[in-house]
Amino acid sequence: MPKILIVEDNPGMRKMLVQALTEKDYDVAEVADGLEAVRKIETEGYDLIITDLKLPGIDGLEVLKKAKGNNPNSPVIIITAFGTVENAVEAMRQGAYDYILKPFSIKEVYLKIEKALSQQSIISENIFLKEEIRNRFGRLIGSSARMQEIYQLIEKVSKSSSPVIIFGESGTGKELVAREIHERSARKDKPFVPVNCAALAEGVLESELFGHEKGAFTGAVAQKKGRFELADNGTLFLDEIGDLPLNIQVKLLRALQEQEFERVGGTKSIKVDVRIIAATNKDLKKAIENGRFREDLFYRINVVPISLPPLKNRREDISELMAYFLHKYNSELHKDIRLSANTMGILTAYNWHGNVRELENVIERIVVLTDKAVVEPDDLPKEFIAGASEAVSRQKGLLIDEIEAIERERIRGVLEQCKYNQTEAASMLGLKRTSLQYKMKKYNLVKDEKKEKDV
Repeated sequence: MPKILIVEDNPGMRKMLVQALTEKDYDVAEVADGLEAVRKIETEGYDLIITDLKLPGIDGLEVLKKAKGNNPNSPVIIITAFGTVENAVEAMRQGAYDYILKPFSIKEVYLKIEKALSQQSIISENIFLKEEIRNRFGRLIGSSARMQEIYQLIEKVSKSSSPVIIFGESGTGKELVAREIHERSARKDKPFVPVNCAALAEGVLESELFGHEKGAFTGAVAQKKGRFELADNGTLFLDEIGDLPLNIQVKLLRALQEQEFERVGGTKSIKVDVRIIAATNKDLKKAIENGRFREDLFYRINVVPISLPPLKNRREDISELMAYFLHKYNSELHKDIRLSANTMGILTAYNWHGNVRELENVIERIVVLTDKAVVEPDDLPKEFIAGASEAVSRQKGLLIDEIEAIERERIRGVLEQCKYNQTEAASMLGLKRTSLQYKMKKYNLVKDEKKEKDV
């Protein structure tokens, strides 16, 4: 709800403007003089200010100047009499958005307010985009300390051709990190070739990686280059490498060690210069113990490891991600959907098991299905409210545990100081004796007679 300040010394006109704007669901404040207006502007934020030029205390031009100094993006509309149009023009030179000549109609006021707020929305959107660009690292979004560490690591590893392996749950952005490393490297003008090792059947995976010769197997009607060959002088991204079959792991290890391979059905060795970036959501050390992943291959690709945190471990980035996805899908669908503060709180508290990918899908669904301008908590699927409540309860529980631990130690220390004289201890703690006894029972604080005898 936009906040509007009316600055008008004429009680009748001020009351009329306040009533008319309140009926339009604006949050309206009113003052009768310029000095009070300046105090309000400095202590409270307003989306729009409507001020008369002639005011007691200080005039409307001074109010305009103070308003622009406090928030340059907050539009100011000047009200003036017909005989002082030149003053209104001067006000616009000094930054006023528009002026209204007395006498005026409420319809005219409505139109000017809507136009001014619309322009302010565009300005705010542009500011958001500039901020979002500052908070982005290429395709990656987030200004949390953990993400800043990852950005620094990407900058360092992009300067070499060493193998990199990216660990992280599904949906955390492993391929985005791989592409950032490639595009900041000396290989950026060469191919970036992704392979999803989990999506290809074992029978075709070898051919996809290394290619095949004509007639190598049934259906091989022509020679085909594999991903290794296509990525020559560039980067090969092996996504979900933990799902590679063991027999393919052997051939991959040789290709990485020798930087050469043969196509399926071929005998000629093909030399390549390929940088390998791998990714997985699996615990490869456990896979090695279970015999599902080769230890020598692990150490070949695990030169520079990068671990991406799940979204629930970098909640401070969620608001930035929500803002980015809202802008993206609003632009695509020509909408202007916004999230209320309560809705953003619920989505921030939710444990995103699908990570950034799930968050993007949810925001897209909201924009596609919502016709309301502002999305409230009741508009969200029930699982989000339940999930957020669970997270909040868990956080409250941890906080209570911390508080109780501090309280227990404080009471124990005072009791020992008073040699467990409950009346004296209660007085020092500012408690009733019965309250102290309750807390002693709760925290199992009893006098250690054996310890005293030993002393």
